[in-house]
Amino acid sequence: MIQDVSRNPGLLKLDLYCRGLRIGRSCQVEDDGGREIRRTRAGLGSGLELILPEGLYTNVPVAEQFAAASPYELNRDEAGGYRIDLEGRPVAAVRLAPRPAWYGKKTSSGKQMSRVGTLQGTYLAIYPARVCDYWVTKPDRVNCKFCSVGLNLGCDDADEKTVADVLETVGAAVGENRITYVDFNTGHYEGDTYLDILEPFIRAVKKRYGLLIGVQTPPHHDLQRYRHLKQIGVNRVSFCFEVWDRERFREICPGKHEQYGLDRYLEAIEYCAKVFHTTNGEIVAGLEPPESSIAAIDWITSVGAVPTVCVFRPLAGTDFEKVPPPATGELVPVFRRMYEACMERGLKIGVAPGIKVSLVLLPEEGRYFSENGGYYFTRARNALLRPLFKAAFKAGMI
Repeated sequence: MIQDVSRNPGLLKLDLYCRGLRIGRSCQVEDDGGREIRRTRAGLGSGLELILPEGLYTNVPVAEQFAAASPYELNRDEAGGYRIDLEGRPVAAVRLAPRPAWYGKKTSSGKQMSRVGTLQGTYLAIYPARVCDYWVTKPDRVNCKFCSVGLNLGCDDADEKTVADVLETVGAAVGENRITYVDFNTGHYEGDTYLDILEPFIRAVKKRYGLLIGVQTPPHHDLQRYRHLKQIGVNRVSFCFEVWDRERFREICPGKHEQYGLDRYLEAIEYCAKVFHTTNGEIVAGLEPPESSIAAIDWITSVGAVPTVCVFRPLAGTDFEKVPPPATGELVPVFRRMYEACMERGLKIGVAPGIKVSLVLLPEEGRYFSENGGYYFTRARNALLRPLFKAAFKAGMI
C-alpha cells in the first residue's frame, strides 16, 4: 500500500474523514459553484463535497470541532483551482462537487428541491417521511448516539414530502445530473410502516424514470415484504446495524436494540442477500475496536452481502459530539479487509453504472489499502460486468 496521501487518493479520502479539513480564506466555495455545507438525513454527513484525484467523491468534515485542528487546509489559487495542503505542502489538486442548478428551484407545491432530495456524490438521497420515532420517544429519546437525523428536519431537510414533490426533484436531477440511482431512507416508525410509506415513491420513480432504486430502513418483521420490494423495482436494500459488538450495540443504539435486536438485522441481511443483486450490511468504523469491525465484515460477506463501512464522525449536537474521531491508522486494516473479503467471496462490487459515493469509501475503493494484486478472476469478471450493467440499465432491464 502506498502510504503517501499525495500518491494514494483512497488513503487521502480516509484521512480526511478522520482528521477533517480547514477551509482557507482564499476559498469561495459557493461562488465557485460548489455545494453548500449541509447536514444530511443519512445522519453521518455534515461536510464539504469534493472530488479527489482519480475521481473519488468525498464529503469532508469541516464544520465539526475536531476539523478546526486539522493539518489539512483547502486553498484556492489565482486561476480559481482548488488544492488540499497538508501542513502547508500541496498534496492534491481537487475539484468542488458542482452545485446543481435545481437546488435553487422549488416544486409545484412550493418546497425547495434541495430539501426534498440531496446529491451525495452522484446519486440522489431522499428521506421522504417524518423524523425517526427514536428522536421523539418520550420521556427519553432512544436514538442512535452518533446520529444527527433529528437535528436536520426543518433545517436542511423538509418534513414529509409528496410523491409529486419527489417526482419533480428526481426529474430535475435526471435532466441536469443524469443520475442513475435514487436511495430512499427512513427511520423507525411504530407499526413497521416504513415500507408502506416508501412504496408509492418507489413505484412512481421506477415507472417514470426507470432508475436504480435502493431502500434503507429498519428490518421489517415480515421478511416476505422484501420479495415484494424486488417485484416493484427495488434493486438494493441496506440494513444499518452499526456495530458488531453486542454490548456496544445496546449502548449506542438503544432504540434498535429494544425494538429489533441485532439478530433481527442479521437475519434480514442474510435473507435479502438471496433475493437482491445487492444487499448491504452497514457498520460505523470507529465505534468499536477494529477487530470487531473486521468480524462484522467477515460475517456480512460470508452470507453474500456487501459491507458498507462508514467512518464515525462526531457531529455537532449529537450525543457523541465530544467523542474523538478514529485514528486513520486504526481503520486502514478495516478497509483493507472490506475489499479483500469482497474479492475472496467473488462479490460483484463496482459494477453499477454512474454511482460515486461521498459519505463512505466504496468496497472497490478498499483496493487502495490492499497489497494483494491477485483476485484475477473476480477483477476480470467485474470489469466485464460494468459495461453489461450499463447497457442493461439503459435498456430498462434492471
